[in-house]
Amino acid sequence: MDRLASFGNDPFDKPPCRGCSSYLTEPYIKCAECGPSPFLLCLQCFTRGFEYKKHQSDHKYEIMTSDFPVLEPGWTAQEEMALLEAVMDCGFGNWQDVAYQMRTKTKEECESHYMKNFINNPLFSSTLLSLRKTKDSRFAEGAIPFKPTDDPPRPTFDSVLSRDMAGYMPARADFMEEFDNYAEWDLKDIDFVDDDSDILRALKLSVVDIYHSRLKERQRRKKIIRDHGLINLRKFQMLERCYPKEVQELYDVMRRFARVVGPIEHDKFIESHALEFELRREIRRLQEYRKAGIKSFCSAKVYERAKRMREDERRKRTMLCDVLQYIQDGRACQQWLSKQAAIDAGITPAVTTITVSATGRRSAPPLNLTGLPGTEKLNEREKELCQVVRLVPGAYLEYKQALLNECRRQGGLRLAQARALIKIDVNKTRKIYDFLIKEGYITKA
Repeated sequence: MDRLASFGNDPFDKPPCRGCSSYLTEPYIKCAECGPSPFLLCLQCFTRGFEYKKHQSDHKYEIMTSDFPVLEPGWTAQEEMALLEAVMDCGFGNWQDVAYQMRTKTKEECESHYMKNFINNPLFSSTLLSLRKTKDSRFAEGAIPFKPTDDPPRPTFDSVLSRDMAGYMPARADFMEEFDNYAEWDLKDIDFVDDDSDILRALKLSVVDIYHSRLKERQRRKKIIRDHGLINLRKFQMLERCYPKEVQELYDVMRRFARVVGPIEHDKFIESHALEFELRREIRRLQEYRKAGIKSFCSAKVYERAKRMREDERRKRTMLCDVLQYIQDGRACQQWLSKQAAIDAGITPAVTTITVSATGRRSAPPLNLTGLPGTEKLNEREKELCQVVRLVPGAYLEYKQALLNECRRQGGLRLAQARALIKIDVNKTRKIYDFLIKEGYITKA
């Protein structure tokens, strides 16, 4: 008779008794001659001499129990397994809960025994280190880090940041729900026994193979996420802003092909296209110089300065359309036309003031966004907002990003918080806040 370790503390982890089909509790009997699957009996069936198919009551047997010391006296094998399971459930260092789950040892005993035999033991530490290196080199199953040098964020469940990170929990370096999260359900009731037919056994093996393929797909997706750093959404937003608009569109389209190439190759591909765009723009500029008869860079500087002056003059003239459209005061409109005619004639116009109509204060005309940096990044509704509140696109994009970041961090945003964050006119802040709420960019707290 040998005393061997059991399957675990939980009786539901062991196969049932072959005699009465009840859950086994230690000690129990294992036939040493029947196999390859273990033939297990409880003590009651063993004392009755239970026999089944090839199993006979006079076969050699083994007593399965974990009530014997392994590492040091006073700690049985069952308690060693219970300690390891408690540390896995409660976390390393949470010795109060570990002792509460074990119920047979104090927290001081749990801590000293674990540190002595599993942390400071050179045999265990070297073995675990070699196993970890082998596993990392063979399967590349490392955790998906967020920022190793910083304290990882801990977003609340169903917050904006949690949704942006696809349910990823940086503190645990894992996802709240795995890909194909219920793949294990197909295996939970499968049990291989000796009396299975060949067809049934082949069917069970096929189910296991399917499960392995689903696990490989889950690991493949994790590897893509880990290699490309796809968790940090803000990283990609910052990278996209570094490129021109045409390269940003290419970056967004080519992101789906990152799964077939490595991260370095994908970044080289995007950088090469960005360089190509810069070269083409520089070639067009040089061709424009050659077309204008410019042969030196000194002449090119004069040409660029004159070109900017012409563009400024053209923008000033386009303001006439805005004045005729939005100014309802006929006298002020006449003054503007006289001033524009004097400019066209090359005469310095007299300084005149636009009088205010009798109806009261006249509102300022909408802001002309032509040529302003950042205009191409706005949609039509955002352009209309910037024109009405007379806010340049660059400042609007900065205020918008600040409000979005604060809303993601807080899980919502109030008007008072927006006014404290943006130090501009309170009426403009309210219009921006109402617009972002209406468009769905932010939510109210």
